[in-house]
Amino acid sequence: MAYSEQEILAGLAEIVNEETGLPVDAVTPEKSFTDDLDIDSLSMMTIVTLAEEKFEVRIPDEEVAGLATVQDAVSFIQGAQTA
Repeated sequence: MAYSEQEILAGLAEIVNEETGLPVDAVTPEKSFTDDLDIDSLSMMTIVTLAEEKFEVRIPDEEVAGLATVQDAVSFIQGAQTA
């Protein structure tokens, strides 16, 4: 199943909320995972794993470093769905 950009954003917001306790509405496309949302590398790996399961995509470890913002992650997941 292909998810829309909005569905991916909402799903990521839920995952971030579960992992960090941040409000869902704090997770917006322009936010940086580390600078704005204060997510450390361990939490980021958990978020990536949960996102892989939720959206049925594979996010290689070497790609995770390039996912600086929420939009980066949304775009990657969107692209990975069609790959």
